[in-house]
Parts: sequence; C-alpha cells; structure tokens
Amino acid sequence: MAAGTSQSSPARFADLRTRIVTAAILLAVASTALVLGGMFATAFVAAVCGAMMWEYRSVTLHGGGPCGGDALYPVSAVAGAVVVTAVWSPLGGLIWLGWGIVAATAADLLSRRYRAAWWGLAGIVYLGLAGIAFLFLRIGSHNGLATAVWLFLVVAASDIGGYFAGRMIGGPKLWPRVSPKKTWAGTAGGAVLAMAAGGSFAAATEGGPVWAVCLISAVTALVSQAGDLAESALKRHFGVKDSGRLLPGHGGAMDRFDGLVAAALLTGIVTWWRGGTAVIW
Repeated sequence: MAAGTSQSSPARFADLRTRIVTAAILLAVASTALVLGGMFATAFVAAVCGAMMWEYRSVTLHGGGPCGGDALYPVSAVAGAVVVTAVWSPLGGLIWLGWGIVAATAADLLSRRYRAAWWGLAGIVYLGLAGIAFLFLRIGSHNGLATAVWLFLVVAASDIGGYFAGRMIGGPKLWPRVSPKKTWAGTAGGAVLAMAAGGSFAAATEGGPVWAVCLISAVTALVSQAGDLAESALKRHFGVKDSGRLLPGHGGAMDRFDGLVAAALLTGIVTWWRGGTAVIW
C-alpha cells in the first residue's frame, strides 16, 4: 500500500515541470506587454484573442480537430485580433475593417449548420468583449497597470491554489460530469490563495482597504473558476479534451486563458460602470 502511494504522488504532478516552463515564458511575454502598455499590450491581447477564436472555431465546427485544412480558420483568428485592436487601442481607425472581418466570419458560420453557427457567434461576442474589457482596464481606466497586474495575479493564484489543493487534498469532486479532476478543495484553495495574493498586492501598492481587496479577489477567483468550468463544459459537449496544443502542459490558449477571460469581462464591466475607476484603486 505504501509503495502504491509513493508511486501515485509523483504521478499527480507529472505535468508540473512542463507547465512551469510554459507559464514562465508566457509570464515574461505578458508582463513585458503589460508594462509597456499601448500598442504592445494591444498586440498581446489581440494575439491571444485571435488564438482563442481560432481554437473555439475548431472545437465548435469540427469537434476539436486540428486548426488547419480550412482557409477560413485564419479569418476567425484575424477577426478576433483586428476587432480587439480596432475597438480599443491607438489603432482605432481600423474599426470598420474589424467589423467587416467579423461580418465575414459570421457569414461563414451561418453558411454552416445552424447549431454551429450560433455557437460560433457566441464565441465571437464572448471572447471579443473579454479582450476589449481587458484592454479597457489596462489602457482606459485609472491605475490601469496596477489593475491589470492585480487581475493576472489573482487569476494565476486561483489556478495555482486550485492545482495544488486539488491534488494534495483531493476529496469530493466539484462537478464530475463536466470536469472530473476539479474538487471542492481545489476551489477553496484557489480562492484562499487569490485572497492572499490580491490583498498582498493591494497593501504593497496602496490600493483599496486590504480586507475589501481580499474579498474582491476571492470573488474574482470564483468567477475565474466558473470560466474554467464553462470551457470544460463546452469541450465536454463537443467531445474534446483540449482546445489545442499551442501551450505545452496547458493545452490551447483557451485552456490557459479561460479563467482570465471570465474575470476580465466581469472586472471590465464593473470598472466601466463606475466611470473608468478601477474596482479597487
């Protein structure tokens, strides 16, 4: 029994090294883009949105087949990139080109079977608005850099806390039919670490009251996990394990950024509703 336990422990973290290397590279690129801001942040967000729309189209139209062999796959990707770039960035003059590409992509989706068309349109709206919301937070809100860094920290802490708590503690599954590996312990662990990360960052940067930031961070972490579950439900619906193979150890861009998409969308809406004042700064 002891031998079985010793073999199973490393197996729980078999993908950890690959995940760390990929995450470190991604963190370096994202951090550089966010700090520089402007067109650099816009280019990074546009590229991520384009990759996610590419993968989303693959999942919803072909059940997760490889993103190739279809001349209109690049159209979906470019649609995501250009729309995000055009709507909120120094390149706002491209807005009509962006909407033109969206219209072309929508027409392509509508020419397919009815069910897939509506799935595709939903993806364009959801992923596109999330990208715009994140750029609004970074470029258009007060203390945009601090808000963007806080959001990244909270979502990353939620992922890390959920990963380790879920594998080390285990216990009852959160929603086994949709995501067999996720546990209630992982959900709680992610929320707790997100509270600690968000509160520590607020204290270091003189953000809002630490207790309030901790509470907001926990809620944001839960929203992030809900976005993760939503993507899992989408993949389960279409019989797909990963959205792609772009990021070793993580799967596709959707697999890595699903939580950030949901958290950015909510945070962006709340910040916009408050008149451009960030949620906690």
